[in-house]
Amino acid sequence: MADESATDTGFEAPGPGHWQLDRSHFTGGTTPIMRWLLPEAVESAFRKQWPILGIPAETLSVGFVNGFMYTRLRPLLRPDKPSAKPPPTFLLKVASRLHPEFRRRTAAALRTLAESPAPPVIEEWRTTIRPRLVAQNLAFQDTDLSDLADDALGAHLAALMTHLRWTFEEHFRLHGYDLGPIGQLLMAGNGWGIGSGDMLTALVGASPSTVEPLEALARMRAGLADAGVTPTSLEEVAAASPGVADELQDYMRHRGAVLFAGYDLDSPTLGESPGVVLASIRSSGVGTGPDPRAAEEVARGLRERVPEADGDRFDELLAAAREAMDLRDDNGPITAEWPLGLLRLAMLEVGRRLEASGRLRDSDHVFELGWDELPAVVAGAQQPDADDLEARAVERAAQKTLDPPLTLGDPEAPPPLDALPAPLATTVTLVQTVIAELGMGDHDRAPVAGDGPRLTGTGIGTEAVVGVARVAENADEAFERLEPGEILVTRTTSPAYNMVLTLVGGLVTAEGGPMSHAAVLSRELSIPAVVGAPDAMRAIADGDRIEVDPVAGRVRVVVSG
Repeated sequence: MADESATDTGFEAPGPGHWQLDRSHFTGGTTPIMRWLLPEAVESAFRKQWPILGIPAETLSVGFVNGFMYTRLRPLLRPDKPSAKPPPTFLLKVASRLHPEFRRRTAAALRTLAESPAPPVIEEWRTTIRPRLVAQNLAFQDTDLSDLADDALGAHLAALMTHLRWTFEEHFRLHGYDLGPIGQLLMAGNGWGIGSGDMLTALVGASPSTVEPLEALARMRAGLADAGVTPTSLEEVAAASPGVADELQDYMRHRGAVLFAGYDLDSPTLGESPGVVLASIRSSGVGTGPDPRAAEEVARGLRERVPEADGDRFDELLAAAREAMDLRDDNGPITAEWPLGLLRLAMLEVGRRLEASGRLRDSDHVFELGWDELPAVVAGAQQPDADDLEARAVERAAQKTLDPPLTLGDPEAPPPLDALPAPLATTVTLVQTVIAELGMGDHDRAPVAGDGPRLTGTGIGTEAVVGVARVAENADEAFERLEPGEILVTRTTSPAYNMVLTLVGGLVTAEGGPMSHAAVLSRELSIPAVVGAPDAMRAIADGDRIEVDPVAGRVRVVVSG
């Protein structure tokens, strides 16, 4: 039976089957272009990749309801006719062994599990894909938007959206090769009685791309100290010395157009927030980067907990996961947040022109245009008009305040794993493990009568920290007010946060799990954190003094602000 309360509030399933809310990436009120781009890219990428990897599902569907993102795993058989009852085990056993597609998936799963397909893809990323994408992003970035005539600006936008459609699909394709090895390590750890938190600690230091911005900021900070300069603007940073100027120029050239506080087009790029950049340079920060020796020590301790016969298997899985970890966090900024930032900057130029001409009442209303409407309006189309776009902006702002249901649609019974061939059962478990560890799973977060706020989650770090909470639904709101050493409390984070998290003394997120970006960043930057504390945004007020205890995985309000 469908969730009646969801239907009553206007939340209806976007298609057949059971849909799960994902606020770890989009927190509500998603822009029209993202509502088009994400489902297209996700479904296409997984529909192509899962047969190669041996995953017995058609794809992962993405739907947006009132601006909130929901996902559904589409089964291989009868995907549009889901049933609340699992198929009889005997029939599934027969079908999964005789059906041609199941036989192909079983063979693919055997290959994937016998020899990981990830290493050559990771090497290709480093040597070919990443350099090509960086060059393409820079080529778009180097275009002087203000010099473009309207028709040329429209062509630039069209080319950017074509680029984005490809980079987003590539983003999700690559996740099959970075999340897969990490998931295999965690899945094996579960079998050995080792929790995911312990296993993931052994991966600290395996993501140079996460630490690279921290190191660049530290070099600028050291150069300023040598010059005896305490800058009050980025211009003063650049004037401190030629070395510091070069560092700042390189930093902004490769990060200035990146969305730094979220995944949607209404999130700012780093270059639009010079005060945040300046504060990040000046702040010594709590995050000091990982100590590789600590991860090696953790790995030695974990190996002692593994059965002796599985020691070599542990070593292999850990090495593969460490190789994959850097791709996992290098992927997002290059394939998603940077090209999205470039599209945002082009749309802002369009918005300014349309407001100046009277076509829009507010330049930000450009973000209410769909992917097909944007080039048409740039070319002179009069619909949707200013009234329509203003109404959309009001509606989308209201969506951000809604409390969406955790699930939508009728329940679906998962197939019994023991009815599947062993390789397919393993790949299904792998997918389930990754989804759960990312914090995207179907977990019960409903309040329990008489219980207090739910302020527990995954703890990152070894020491508690007490400080002032800076709370914001979107982190760019907080960074303008955040003082160094304060504790950021937000809904979720993206990989691009590593450019600014040197400011914070601690981190609390309402969404996410042990493998989420917030958890990875906190480990790599040595920031005390509690990730996935469901009531953090409701129970903590801006200005409260709070304790973040990562050992207990708990957040506590010490003094109300």
